[in-house]
Amino acid sequence: MTDQPASTPESARVTSPNAALDGRPLAVVTGASSGIGLELARQFVDHHFDVIVAAEDAEIAVAAAVLRADSEGEVTPVQVDLRTAEGVEDLYAAIVADGRPLDAIALNAGHGQGGAFVDIDLEDELSIIDLNITSTVRLAKLVLRDMVARDEGRVLVTSSIASTMPGSFQAVYNASKSFLQSFTEALQNELKDTGVTLTSLMPGPTETEFFEAADMADDTAVGTSKKDDPAQVARQGFDALMSGQDRVVGGGLETKVQEAVGKAMPDKLKAAVHRRMAEPGSGD
Repeated sequence: MTDQPASTPESARVTSPNAALDGRPLAVVTGASSGIGLELARQFVDHHFDVIVAAEDAEIAVAAAVLRADSEGEVTPVQVDLRTAEGVEDLYAAIVADGRPLDAIALNAGHGQGGAFVDIDLEDELSIIDLNITSTVRLAKLVLRDMVARDEGRVLVTSSIASTMPGSFQAVYNASKSFLQSFTEALQNELKDTGVTLTSLMPGPTETEFFEAADMADDTAVGTSKKDDPAQVARQGFDALMSGQDRVVGGGLETKVQEAVGKAMPDKLKAAVHRRMAEPGSGD
């Protein structure tokens, strides 16, 4: 992979006639067609950013249209599969083609799969790794090099309070979030003497399409429980990003208490607790 692709694919091309004139900062949000990603994009729009929004599904165009209706700036959809190196390069090409420096990026794309590890298809587990981990590393490598060269920029990484506990019946998903949390904290230390900041957003269970897509909506305790508002989580994440915080637990009081209590639990007990939330049939 090269840092700056020689040409911009038509599927990822951005036309920004006002890029040099309007003075608006540029932000990127991945996984922005729904849920926390869509609400993060809305935060950027509401705070006078132009935004490139990316997702694999065609709904990203609908999301961009909704966001654009509430903004005087530009909202540009890029439909790419970030699980692939080509998808990451296409999105990066779109960022470069805009012509402005990237002020902020929310590395939010991710998905999960519930169930026993031995029962889940290997390709489904590898897809989680490719999107949650590999795409984040690939895209961070590209944009952080540019930001460090300019000595400015803000990066938000959507981790999870799941990163703090072994995920019985979500083994690969929780492990992917643990990777992201460790990855972000390591880069915070590496870049502490630069003008680039990284912030970890750690939501708890949030009212999004995640649990339905992960086959956990109807028969698990966590899937059937009350969940946090994605707009609240996104607002907390945006505020933490803009203030340069290292991390923020997103959601309401119950989620913050869950994260705090988890700090005192041994991992074996946390795995048992997670089993009671995520095991198929636990929602009965």
